[in-house]
Amino acid sequence: MGSPISPLALPEVSFSDDGEVRHLHLGSPWIQGSMRIKSPFDLELEYVQRMMAWLLFREPDTVAGLKAMQLGLGAGALSKFCFKKLKMHTTAVELNPQVLQACRLWFKLPPDSERLQVVLADAGREIKHDRHLATVDALQVDLYDQEAAAPVLDSEAFYSDCRRLLTDEGVMTVNLFGRDASFERSIGQMVAAFGEQAVWAFGPTREGNTVVLAQRQASRPERSVLVRRADAIATLWGLPAPKWLRMLKPWARAG
Repeated sequence: MGSPISPLALPEVSFSDDGEVRHLHLGSPWIQGSMRIKSPFDLELEYVQRMMAWLLFREPDTVAGLKAMQLGLGAGALSKFCFKKLKMHTTAVELNPQVLQACRLWFKLPPDSERLQVVLADAGREIKHDRHLATVDALQVDLYDQEAAAPVLDSEAFYSDCRRLLTDEGVMTVNLFGRDASFERSIGQMVAAFGEQAVWAFGPTREGNTVVLAQRQASRPERSVLVRRADAIATLWGLPAPKWLRMLKPWARAG
């Protein structure tokens, strides 16, 4: 399984802000997460909002009490939103203890509780534990190193492990760089693990982030159902879900 990563090998964690928005950095100028200082539990970045598109595959009144898991804590935005706004049981897996400390000190991440836990561990190892199997309703994967060049975990075996975490109606969302050479390879690994009919994708944001969804069990909800859910998501949680419907396409058709 390899040797544990030495703390000395992990990047230095820092933040910057302009008085309105605070950004997390991991030893480089790349932004690894952001928070609007006056609205710390809202989702600031467009691609992070799109990571919540799994909500389109759930009835809004069933979300509270479901289980969310984040692989890669970042600035804690997804964990805070799932815990605070959606009232979900929320677990985040993060390798770097400095990131957790930064989220607690600078990004308003609440302390661990019955509904919120942060596990300091290697995500690829943690998701193999039997206690997680078939328990996760929303799995959100954002695993980039300080250079943000390609996902740290990005193999068919890794995505197969992710699929095993999901409940029957569970959905994985993954942040990829849609203009990067690794994008097609990453999509191919997901298709191999989940099946082509289960994969959906947005177009890239202006910054180049492409959010990809993969369902544990492929489905094609009626357009009227998606529109109704999107309107409810916008009303209840302030997310631009109606706009998502213009950009989110099944990969089997879009690809």
